[in-house]
Amino acid sequence: MTASDRNSIGQSVIDACRAMTALGVNHGTSGNGSARWLAGFLVTPTGLRYETLTPADLVYVTLDGHAHGARAPSSEWRMHCDIYRARPEMNAVLHAHPPYATALSCLREGIPRFHYMVAAAGGPDIRCSDYALYGSAELSSAMVTALEGRKACLLANHGMIVCETDMQRALSLAVEVEALARQYCIARQTGTPVLLTETEMDEALARYATYGKQPGGTE
Repeated sequence: MTASDRNSIGQSVIDACRAMTALGVNHGTSGNGSARWLAGFLVTPTGLRYETLTPADLVYVTLDGHAHGARAPSSEWRMHCDIYRARPEMNAVLHAHPPYATALSCLREGIPRFHYMVAAAGGPDIRCSDYALYGSAELSSAMVTALEGRKACLLANHGMIVCETDMQRALSLAVEVEALARQYCIARQTGTPVLLTETEMDEALARYATYGKQPGGTE
């Protein structure tokens, strides 16, 4: 890939991180984003505000964990690395601390099958990982477990993380997970949400496989 490819991919990460802030999914310098590139990935640097970033600021990290560049990578680079190693089909990762998803994570609860759009995350529920210190190998391991068969999970007392085949899908999924977390929290404030049965959720998952797809393979 050329330098222009790197710039294009890096800009897509920056644009997605800025969009998360604009959409209320993230704030300040919390959260991070990455995209697969060459034999590793480009990840946002630690401690820099998204509005000031340029593609040159992103850090190239190989899948064996070695960082290359003038900046230090996000403190959460390990989670990105372990997703790319465990999930070769995934090319984009976004991590954020949105209010409702984070609130649920602080209860150490995931999002159950209260709504069919939970299927957007790839399974009948959105799990919450076990707790571990941010940036640690233990957190990354807990995350990988929570992501088995899924494209999103909550991180206990921390936030959420999503992975997808491209950055636009990753951003859409991050927005959807926070919307689901908000809907679930509101439903719990007014009563006890009625969960879909396993059969009903299985039907929703099967139908969601063709959700948004137009004839000819376009979406």
